[in-house]
Amino acid sequence: MSKQKFREKKKSNLSTVGESFNELLQTYRIQNKFDATRLTSSWGRLMGSPIAKRTKRIFVKDRKLFVELTSAPLKHELTLSKGKILDIFDREFGQNLLDDIVFI
Repeated sequence: MSKQKFREKKKSNLSTVGESFNELLQTYRIQNKFDATRLTSSWGRLMGSPIAKRTKRIFVKDRKLFVELTSAPLKHELTLSKGKILDIFDREFGQNLLDDIVFI
């Protein structure tokens, strides 16, 4: 086998770390849990510290983000801004991970 053919064959078997990681997540069927963890851990960074300080608990279940807040006025404001918040998460993660947000 010539060196050229060997290099081409070797390159075709290579994949990036990201591709390998995504394949691993799909193989073990944990892509949804990984996405949910990424989403909940980025809540404070995306929404800002005033909102993060008033967030008691956050979790994802059935493509819905549940956010427990300690402030009723903040809950009302965020309820009115659901669409904007969903857009922020869609832009950040590049895919539609959530169907709805529920403020508790």
